[in-house]
Amino acid sequence: MPKTSARLLSLLSLLQARRDWPGALLAERLDVSPRTVRRDVDRLRELGYPVVAMKGPDGGYRLDAGTELPPLLFDDEQAVALAVALQIATTTGAGIEEAAARALNTVRQVLPARLRHRVDTLRVTAVDRPAIRPEPQVDSDVLMAIGATVHGREVLRFDYSPVSGPARATAGTSQGCEGTPAASPGSAAPPGSPTGALSQTPRHTDPAPPLPRRVEPHHLVTWGRRWYLVAWDLDREDWRTFRADRITPRTPTGPRFPPRELPGGSVAAFITARFRGVEATEGPDGVGGWPCRGEVILALPAAEVLRHTREGIVEELGPDRCRVVLGSWSWPGLAAAIGRFDADIEVIGPPELASAFTHLATRYAAAAQPRATPDP
Repeated sequence: MPKTSARLLSLLSLLQARRDWPGALLAERLDVSPRTVRRDVDRLRELGYPVVAMKGPDGGYRLDAGTELPPLLFDDEQAVALAVALQIATTTGAGIEEAAARALNTVRQVLPARLRHRVDTLRVTAVDRPAIRPEPQVDSDVLMAIGATVHGREVLRFDYSPVSGPARATAGTSQGCEGTPAASPGSAAPPGSPTGALSQTPRHTDPAPPLPRRVEPHHLVTWGRRWYLVAWDLDREDWRTFRADRITPRTPTGPRFPPRELPGGSVAAFITARFRGVEATEGPDGVGGWPCRGEVILALPAAEVLRHTREGIVEELGPDRCRVVLGSWSWPGLAAAIGRFDADIEVIGPPELASAFTHLATRYAAAAQPRATPDP
């Protein structure tokens, strides 16, 4: 590679690595004179890179944002990370699958042979879990509009559709809380409802009209391949979460606002508590964040139990015994979750958990009885 071209690539890499570069420091890093740095900066500008000169005693340069996206330089780790991220972009639910595939093809074509081989050997197949109906897609323009108000701390006005798509019953899904997220498919049922029950959403001939909302947007989050806006509802004076696929932003946006402190201390603690149906509290959420929490001893090795539970506390008591603390939406739901381990169970507490086991035992025994065949 000609020396000048190699120096230009080195200069571009340095300008991308930090925001501001004094001219003297650039000359020292490239081992050239300040005059050569000025000429190389002019060459980059001719190629479309918006390099801005900074005034001051020492002077300097900055790679600024331009009207078009110029060619970029990535180090080896950045290039591999970008290729992997583009491969799993199909699971984001942001409607960018086609654009991600084209971007991956563009990146792969310009990768050096050594990096292309690494990316090709790491082929990621993104598989979504089965769903009763397709997950709703969010328009990327809507996400950008919401993100802009979150970044700018501007009041967001939007129309909120009560139902996204045709209304139907979905397993393990609660849609009864307007302005709050429904439980993700496959999660435990809400407190007071039977585990695994169907949440019946009334069928309407005509869809309900969108509801106008005014909120202070604070966070745009993803949960279970869905996008949610966490915001302070100005009309209801409470924290709410909104499905992004049901939001139609209005223009113009409202005035700027000072940020409020989110309950729970972090957006992760807040959104997890909302999906569990409890209030967010300071500190780690853990098992205590569930409405129902129980303790049992299972006749299984702790290592075997740990392979099948993501949450809770598992303590080894011996080669084939362990103490398990788990939480759930309801006591029957917690009993059913513990029963799936197919082992002898000793209930430590509380009494509500023991009563839930008795209730399920009666129900299961009745279900096992043969039913009389009706006469034809």
